[in-house]
Amino acid sequence: MAQILNTALLQANLEWENIQHNKDLFEKKIKELPQETDLIILPEMFSTGFSMNAENLAEPDKGATFKWMQRMASVKDAAVTGSLIISDEGKFYNRLYFVFPDGSSQKYDKRHTFTLAKEDETYASGKERLIVTYKGWRICPLVCYDLRFPVWARNTEDYDLLIYVANWPAARIRAWDILLKARAIENMSYCIGLNRVGRDGSDLNYVGHSAVYDSLGKQISNNQEEGEFVELVALDKQHLTDTRSQLKFLQDRDRFTVHLE
Repeated sequence: MAQILNTALLQANLEWENIQHNKDLFEKKIKELPQETDLIILPEMFSTGFSMNAENLAEPDKGATFKWMQRMASVKDAAVTGSLIISDEGKFYNRLYFVFPDGSSQKYDKRHTFTLAKEDETYASGKERLIVTYKGWRICPLVCYDLRFPVWARNTEDYDLLIYVANWPAARIRAWDILLKARAIENMSYCIGLNRVGRDGSDLNYVGHSAVYDSLGKQISNNQEEGEFVELVALDKQHLTDTRSQLKFLQDRDRFTVHLE
């Protein structure tokens, strides 16, 4: 079990619908990461930007960009996660992959498709949440709009780390900042939000604000830039264990069952 999880946040300016350019961009950044990196986090739809042009951009499940993720995971001996536009059995998905260093993987399909952008008209909604076990850490990866729905993120499995990969626009960045901190506090978990920067093909502006919060809502990441950056943040399992032992708030949580439509 790893007491320290060295997590790399890659906040980048995505080039609109240019898969090869974006993979090249991230490959350069990934290869420059220190060798002690354990987990590499990429944005939502990191190869294309947040596009509804799924018919022209979708890749098959475990297609070329997924294989690129496997290669990056192998090169750095680290897990890699981020979401892609995927076509699977006649439907399109905003699918997050969590790729382990050995090339194995798990997937999560975004549950809450963003109706304001009509994402729900293009992409099918996921039905299952994912809890990943990696280096002794239990990790719950979610995608962008999922952040607004606390029931879906509720820590009923005693996970240690909640991750949101996103294309969250500047116009609503205050909500992003507040909700990330809230999710960390209410779930007594580390919470990471990884957003993009720059403008997309819909002329939406993104200012990043990628951040890491501990289980009490304290921001432990240091980079405040609204442009591109790479930051390595060390998560401490013992700190989390000690906090939960002292403050047993999770023991008082409500018990409930989520019924999906």
